[in-house]
Amino acid sequence: MATSTERRWWHDDTLRRLLRHRLFMAGALVFGLILLGALLAPWLAPVDPLKVSMRNRFQPPSARFWFGTDNLGRDLWSRVLHGGRLSLLVGFVVVASNAAFGVAIGALAGYFRRVDNLLMRAMDALMAFPAIMLALGIAAVLGPSLVNAMIALAVVAIPRNARLVRASFLVVREMPYVEAAVAAGARPLRIIGTHILPNCMAPLVVALTFVFAYAVLSEAVLSFLGLGTPPPAPSWGGIIAEGRHYMRDAPWIVLIPGSVLAATVLALNLLGDGLRDVLDPKFARR
Repeated sequence: MATSTERRWWHDDTLRRLLRHRLFMAGALVFGLILLGALLAPWLAPVDPLKVSMRNRFQPPSARFWFGTDNLGRDLWSRVLHGGRLSLLVGFVVVASNAAFGVAIGALAGYFRRVDNLLMRAMDALMAFPAIMLALGIAAVLGPSLVNAMIALAVVAIPRNARLVRASFLVVREMPYVEAAVAAGARPLRIIGTHILPNCMAPLVVALTFVFAYAVLSEAVLSFLGLGTPPPAPSWGGIIAEGRHYMRDAPWIVLIPGSVLAATVLALNLLGDGLRDVLDPKFARR
């Protein structure tokens, strides 16, 4: 049972304060609509996103083709919806891998002093490279595919979250209730899972929303450069890459998926800012 000195990341009024936070609610609304569209893509898309129709090449947005068509006559509305499924899948996988491996590495380094230096030097080695360059290098070595793009983005993001969790563990580990648990003979795993980790969740949850935005944007970059989802499978970065050659005659091929990508990243950043304002005591609005 938590003592009176423990500070849990989710309080009774946390949800109420989030619902009153305008930026958080705006981000939640936009991201919720994009997520809903991606989940319902098989039912919302009027045609197969891979279906070629040369008679309908470069059709502008209209009542028939809401987002227009591309250079092969494929319906852009269908392609953007199905591309969102891939982009958001990458985001969820990268966030899940960071929540698992980042927390595990950070917890081990923050609680067990013997492995701290070894683990953090390994994380420093990964962080010595610019994130996107390291992701490009890993993806180039592994080859262009959706799975390899997920692996590359997860490897790049894990060190930063591991360091964040470690920093939180170093602070919480010295709290009186943790020392009391140690003195009572509690096992390390129980102390970590019951007393330390729940009190380190606030900064981690905030960080993971930004990791999600980073993963979606970086996947688009990898696909744009040919190192992500291989064609003809639709992805936002791949659609933009194919449409950049026709910017003068059919700008909607680039502008529409680019706008959806920008809206997704903006919504996730608004969610992160709102969570930070509510969960972080230094930013909490009273």
